[in-house]
Amino acid sequence: MPLNYMQEIRNNWKESEILEIYETPILDLVYHAASVHREFHNPHEIQISSLLSVKTGGCSEDCKYCSQSSLYDTSTEEEPMMPIASVIEAAKEAKAKGSNRFCMGTAWREIPDDQMHLVTEMIEAVRNLEMEVCATMGMVTQAQATELKNAGLTAYNHNLDSGESYYDKIVSTRSYSDRLKTITALQNAGIGICSGGIIGMGEKTNDRVDLLMHLSNLDKHPESVPVNILVPIEGTPIEKDLNFNFWDLLRTVATARILMPTTFVRLSAGRKDLSDIEQAFCFLAGANSIFAGEKLLTTSNREENKDTELFELLGLSPKQPFKSAINNAE
Repeated sequence: MPLNYMQEIRNNWKESEILEIYETPILDLVYHAASVHREFHNPHEIQISSLLSVKTGGCSEDCKYCSQSSLYDTSTEEEPMMPIASVIEAAKEAKAKGSNRFCMGTAWREIPDDQMHLVTEMIEAVRNLEMEVCATMGMVTQAQATELKNAGLTAYNHNLDSGESYYDKIVSTRSYSDRLKTITALQNAGIGICSGGIIGMGEKTNDRVDLLMHLSNLDKHPESVPVNILVPIEGTPIEKDLNFNFWDLLRTVATARILMPTTFVRLSAGRKDLSDIEQAFCFLAGANSIFAGEKLLTTSNREENKDTELFELLGLSPKQPFKSAINNAE
């Protein structure tokens, strides 16, 4: 099947179709992905997000890659919820450095009802800074999703992590259907979905295709898809399982761009280990979002001055907040 980058937006992709796209000769794949990207986005803009852990460690989940699980002996210590004033200061600093979206993360299985008032206060405070607000706080009910929307939440991150067939090799404390139910509740509330996965956990090509099929066949495509590279954490069960290959990352980014034309495809965890040339290749293939800042929850991130230099070289500038794809601008 020849690639047709002018095709209509679809939510009924077959696994065989996605595999054919994914296995397209790499230069042809990048060319077609770049064509889609330029059709639906300004290729000179990049969405810059900052991520802050507002409640760290002590999570009851057993995600085998995560330093914040209470089940593993890692260097991450449990910390209480940050004061709202400290969160606001961090958001102001992120905005001053060019971020237009501020994401807050908590190490919870789900949002406790007795903490919801603090969460909504933080959302309202950051929104008042005229920034987009994202949260990643585990599973939510439909009622909680509505409350988050009313507080002004722009988007919610809830990664699928992997394809469904590989999922139980990574997580056992919540099911794939649990994750999909949370995504449905958030979409029903009108909140943008940020959902992606992790490359390098021992998965195969068919597992990455499976992940992309689930994401691209949601009733509404995710607002953003973060593509993470496994950051091996000492003490976690897969600390030595990294099987990262840059070409797998590039194929995943390019295929995601073709399948989900209006989505922001984000280079996330592990980006600091990519060279400038590798990142530039990903931006050409349709990646148009990054996480900036010293940390991504508990792992280190690329130095900000290096991002500034690279963006100047490539002619990229920060996307303004509350602005979506060119042909679907709010």
